[in-house]
Amino acid sequence: MNDFYQQIASVAKVEPLEENLIVFAEPGQIKEIVNIVKIQNARFVHLTAIDFSEKKNKIELNYFFLLLKDKLNIILKTELDSTNPIISSISEIIPGAIWAERECKDLFGVNFEGHPDPRRLVLADDWPDNIYPLRKNFSYNSKPKVKSETTVELKKPGEGKTVIPIGPFYPSLEEPAYFRLIVEGEEIVDFDYRGFYVHRGIEKLAESALNYQQIPFLAERICGICGFVHSTAYCQAVEKAGGIEIPERAKYIRTIFLELERLHSHLLWVGLAAHIVGFDTLFMQAWRIREPVMYLCELITGNRKTYGINIVGGVTIDVLPKHLEDMKEVLNQIEKEAREIREIILEDEVLQLRFKDVGRLTEDDAMKYFVGGPVARASGVEIDIRANFPYAAYSNIDFRIPLRKEGDVWARTLVRLEEIFISIGILRTIINSLPEGNTSTKVVKIEPWREAISYVEAPRGQLFHYVMTGPEGRPYRWSVRAPSYQNYQALSVLLKGGSIADAPLIIASIDPCFSCTERFEVLDRKNKKVDIYTAKDLRKCLEAN
Repeated sequence: MNDFYQQIASVAKVEPLEENLIVFAEPGQIKEIVNIVKIQNARFVHLTAIDFSEKKNKIELNYFFLLLKDKLNIILKTELDSTNPIISSISEIIPGAIWAERECKDLFGVNFEGHPDPRRLVLADDWPDNIYPLRKNFSYNSKPKVKSETTVELKKPGEGKTVIPIGPFYPSLEEPAYFRLIVEGEEIVDFDYRGFYVHRGIEKLAESALNYQQIPFLAERICGICGFVHSTAYCQAVEKAGGIEIPERAKYIRTIFLELERLHSHLLWVGLAAHIVGFDTLFMQAWRIREPVMYLCELITGNRKTYGINIVGGVTIDVLPKHLEDMKEVLNQIEKEAREIREIILEDEVLQLRFKDVGRLTEDDAMKYFVGGPVARASGVEIDIRANFPYAAYSNIDFRIPLRKEGDVWARTLVRLEEIFISIGILRTIINSLPEGNTSTKVVKIEPWREAISYVEAPRGQLFHYVMTGPEGRPYRWSVRAPSYQNYQALSVLLKGGSIADAPLIIASIDPCFSCTERFEVLDRKNKKVDIYTAKDLRKCLEAN
């Protein structure tokens, strides 16, 4: 570690700060430092920008890496001229950064020289040129002139090859996404993806219209299945930035709902995987087993899915002794029935034929694209943020991390099945050790210009939230990277060599969540007006519907 520190310090200014190592570099030093970080087997987590053009005419880039073995975050910072922000791409060193660089170009106007795929990622084809939604000088009520009818060029098939489109609307996809399969006969030989069809303005809304205590309710709506992970990650980031220590009981209550959410998410996935291959009896049974978890969440919080209990400083509800008794009964029932389902899956020859040796991802490729969650663990990558970088109550709970080496759909299925029983064990530990005390602490003031990052092990993998506090009682910058964001990028490897018939199953095997990645503006093409919806506007929409 000392050698690593000295290597970086010889190139740029280094500032250790608790669990973070902050590196301040010139743009021309970035690739050299990234090479040093890569040699240490650090995981690339995220890249985002912060617009300081109104303060100092600069765009600050933040590259986030995680050294699991040292429980250390590396935040690499550099500043660019906001009038012409240009920097070399790191994609040849870190292929997992390709999407993040494309997003920074779309939303902030940063140009990455040498990028292998500089097409638009997030913005719509007809979004006006030279308008960057996450710039602070972005005019909400302007009527921008469309300079060009930009189209995103998709990969073309070579001679003797054909394109098979899946989406943007497709029976096995709950949300819009366009998977473009380039095939030779029945074999998939190449792949292209176009997503980000549903734009909701979440980051911009938080930075421009909501206060710290309103944002958790918005964050919980980032994902339609696993929303509590987002409100938890956001609250943890603000609490770290503000130096706020929440009560132990609040940490345990958050952990309860994080694990209940993992339970119902994995059971939902098992059902959908069965449905895709035509095993609808198993689909219905998995969802039937899932229902008591939803009932339990509703019993405690009043809501089946978006619980609305997280605030900066803790939680708004308590878990009563009666709730713990109900939880014991539900866990006993789920454990028994989930074991029966696992036996059915393990003994079903048709499922094994459809799942085994399909959609393989080697450990090397899993590391190359920095995938997380069951996708990584099924390929032999031992990462689980609950254990590697504990938060909430996880530092007080012992549990194991299930690993497989095969890296196929079958391995990803077995990992998720095993995690169902691990979550049950974690919840039983909490039932027997839930501490007494308050469920929240009063938050008086959060000082501006402090930053923090927060991880949560979502059912789909590593979730990341970054917050820089602002002077107006809201974040100056809030950036979210959902697990699906990295896992999508490995689909190019997962699909190649597979058959057309297996494509829906391979895509589903990463448990994709499209809504997690949709986070910005609305452009009315008729009058060329760009809008940000305020909290008042959103309430009107909800009342109207």
